[in-house]
Parts: sequence; structure tokens; C-alpha cells
Amino acid sequence: MGLLSNRVTRESLKPGDHIYSWRTAYIYAHHGIYVGDDKVIHFTRRGQEVGTGTALDLLLVSSGPARARESCPTCTAPQEEHGVISSCLNCFLAGGVLYRFEYAVSPALFLAKARGGTCTLAVSDEDDIVVHRAKHLLENGFGCYNVFKNNCEDFAIYCKTELLVAEQGRIGQSGQAISIIGGPLAAVLSSPLRMVTTNVYGMAVTAVGVYCASRYATDIGMRGDVVKVPVEELTRRLATGLLQVVESQMPMNLAHQSPQLVTH
Repeated sequence: MGLLSNRVTRESLKPGDHIYSWRTAYIYAHHGIYVGDDKVIHFTRRGQEVGTGTALDLLLVSSGPARARESCPTCTAPQEEHGVISSCLNCFLAGGVLYRFEYAVSPALFLAKARGGTCTLAVSDEDDIVVHRAKHLLENGFGCYNVFKNNCEDFAIYCKTELLVAEQGRIGQSGQAISIIGGPLAAVLSSPLRMVTTNVYGMAVTAVGVYCASRYATDIGMRGDVVKVPVEELTRRLATGLLQVVESQMPMNLAHQSPQLVTH
């Protein structure tokens, strides 16, 4: 792996690796935990990789990989109550390229990776612990899927670090979500600085700076509102309703409301 790409070979994989693969046009990446024996445990919306409950799904789903009509005999079907599934590596990649997510990167390398959802400043736990968490969540679930608050990248990062964002009402917990909303947000936030510079290049540099700063500040390894929650405690709280991600119930033609992480 290097500065420009996290691409790896299948032979280099080991159980506990956080892997991902970009989908069509690099609109989003799908993340999971490799657990050995050519198997990947990953989080979906009952088998569907993405979904927001809005018109944005038309773009996201159309960018996803074409699925075979016949089910793979080595992959588990999604359960009704949750979307954590086990797939063979081929089905997980769906014809895409294999990448490995990087942990404990330096601030300089983090900022050099312009696209979010590829690395973090947070430190990973031991591989056997990561595999244990993924397998436990396969049996017990990871709560309600939400593309902005509780998605496949959040699942993989939790398996690697045991870290969860505790504060309510935060959008864009994962680096991938920050990339989606960070660009437009940076443009908005940097617009008042037009009073300082009217040069188009200066404005572009300012917008990039705001975007990079937002990525850095919201990274799971830098945030001050994260807590370590053991996986058994997490699934117990989810099962009893003490911890939940609440999805907004809105019409398809309306903007998606911010989901909330609720604790009791």
C-alpha cells in the first residue's frame, strides 16, 4: 500500500483485515471484515449494500454491481432482523478491486488521502479480537442500517477499534459519509472567505483546506465524543432498546433527515 492506493492482493489478506471495494464510478465503497477461509463479514440493509430511503437510492443502487440471479452456496442470506451477512470474497468484491483500509496512519498521510473512507488515525485492536467481534455481530446484528450514521464502514471500524460515537444527532460518522457531504459543506463554509480572496485558485485552496480540516476533526481517531463499547454489551443494549439508530420516516421525494443515535 502507498500514498495513492490501498490496493492489495488476495494472497496478502489475513483474518481481521478491514477490506473494501469501490463500486461503479467510485461513488461509494463497500466495507467488510475478512475472517479467513475466503469469507467476509459485512453490514448491509438486509442484503442491499446501500440505501437512504430517499431518491438518492436511485443513483446509489444503479451504481452498485450487478448480482447473479442464482444465490451463492457459500454465502449466508441476510436475516430479517438485521443485515450483517457472511459472503465469499468473490461475492463481496462483485468484480471490483480489493483494497485494505489503513489504521494508525500519520496525520500527514491521512490528509494526503484526499478521499475519505480509506484510512483512519485510530489504532486497530488485535486481529483475533476483530474476528471475534465480526462473528458475534453476524449472529446478533449491528442495529439499524443507515447510510449516513450506521453503515458498512462504521461496522468495520467498530470491529477493528470497539469505538462508537456517543453523541446524538451527528451525521457522517464514517469517512465515506464525510466525503459525500464534506465537499459541498466545504464550499458553503468557505464562501464567506470570498471577502479575503477573489482569486478562483485561492478559493479552491480554501475549500480544500476546509474539507481536509473537517475530515481530520471528525475522524474516529480524533473525536472526543467516542467511547469503547464491548461487543457483548453493544448487542445487549441493541436487543433491549437501550441503544438504537433511529431512521427517519420521510417520503422518497424529500431530503433525508439526520438520523439520531439514541441511548437510554
